[in-house]
Amino acid sequence: MTTAKKSAQRLGFKTGEAIVYPAHGVGRVTAVEEQEIAGFKLELFVVSFDKDKMVLRVPTAKATSVGMRKLAEPALVQKALDVLTGRARVKRTMWSRRAQEYEAKINSGDLIAVTEVVRDLYRSEAQPEQSYSERQLYESALDRVVREIAAVNKITDTEALKLIEQSLAKSPRRAAKGAEAEADADTDDLQEEAA
Repeated sequence: MTTAKKSAQRLGFKTGEAIVYPAHGVGRVTAVEEQEIAGFKLELFVVSFDKDKMVLRVPTAKATSVGMRKLAEPALVQKALDVLTGRARVKRTMWSRRAQEYEAKINSGDLIAVTEVVRDLYRSEAQPEQSYSERQLYESALDRVVREIAAVNKITDTEALKLIEQSLAKSPRRAAKGAEAEADADTDDLQEEAA
């Protein structure tokens, strides 16, 4: 079993360490085990996803090719929070095509890409309601970002969500929308007075 430990260290993943698996988000390496499958000895990382009550076994040799990675560095987390303060970039393509692109970004495991989905699909109370599929994608992306920021900053999911919401509130679109709404209200008042 010492060989299993050595190669686990060589890949940089340690037992007990939090990692990101692209299709499932933040998990924890709980063990490295050896199994015999179809006559071949295979070394596997056992990754537990507590929130989803799921355990995944990833062949150590395939860990990097499937996109399993360490948690983001604090500097990258800050960059992700900065992305949230930016202007949403929504392409003028059909929703089905955009939905596929958002889904691909979410499953890429790339924190910045997932954060872009949160930024682009975010709706404040003042904005129109989202469709069911938009809401599903938004919540999926938000959950991934919340869990990674919480794990990196060693804070609760609720605290991580507050950080994200604070960044979203700084977005120019949110501020501009509020100002436009006030301007519209003023014009309505003037028109009523004129009538």
